Amino acid sequence: MKIKDHFLSQEIFEIKETNTKGVFKTSPIPPNISKYYESEDYISHHQDSGSLKEKLYKFLQSFNLQYKKTILIDRIKNNSRVLDYGCGAGEFVKFIENDFETFGYEPDSDARNAAESKINKARIIDNLDTIENGSLDAITLWHVFEHIENQDEMLEIFSSKLKEKGILIIAVPNPTSYDAKHYKEFWAAYDVPRHIYHFSKKGMENLISNKSNWKMRKIKPLVLDSYYISMLSEKYKKSPLFWLKAVIHGTISNVKALFSNEFSSLIYIIEKK
Repeated sequence: MKIKDHFLSQEIFEIKETNTKGVFKTSPIPPNISKYYESEDYISHHQDSGSLKEKLYKFLQSFNLQYKKTILIDRIKNNSRVLDYGCGAGEFVKFIENDFETFGYEPDSDARNAAESKINKARIIDNLDTIENGSLDAITLWHVFEHIENQDEMLEIFSSKLKEKGILIIAVPNPTSYDAKHYKEFWAAYDVPRHIYHFSKKGMENLISNKSNWKMRKIKPLVLDSYYISMLSEKYKKSPLFWLKAVIHGTISNVKALFSNEFSSLIYIIEKK
């Protein structure tokens, strides 16, 4: 499938299935991929603009943050050691820092500075070597794993940092959801070339089952993602009343997923063996 970078460059990329069935990769990957992140829209959430759109985003974000924290609380004890990998501007790190001994890893200096300005107890780092091997109870990646090209290497590093039976939580978009099939090449969560990999539910299950040191424990939905992704997809299509159509198709996607489990975004809860 050929997909345009609707967000920034308008360049055309192709998505091809890898050797792991159900896992797809963007091609080609630009050697200067950092320039594809150079947009105010990618860093605007670091600051509060006070606009109605920003207030609505923050309101919905609060539900997502509580939902994500609940997933952790169900799996690990209070004061456990948690690393949020690719923590961005630090919203999740700030939200959980009073419940856990929290670390946030962020390589981008602007995002890292924004995170550091918000937190009180957590530590923001830019080098995983500062985390001792076998010291973490959980690692979270909220819409980050799809940006990582050297995934096999990173899975090994995550395994080395976790304790035995430590938890790895990966949330990624699902290209076999209703909204992905409905919007096709306009589906915003393809987000090429920034999203290097794309995982169907079966694809992620295949990826993890091929690793001897990981075991899939549970798969949960990110229900609100269908609305946000549908809104962006409608905007890429230049649809009138894009927000109304986004509500309609986001709702259809979630209702269908109640029966198929193919939600717009999925959270994979994976245990280190």
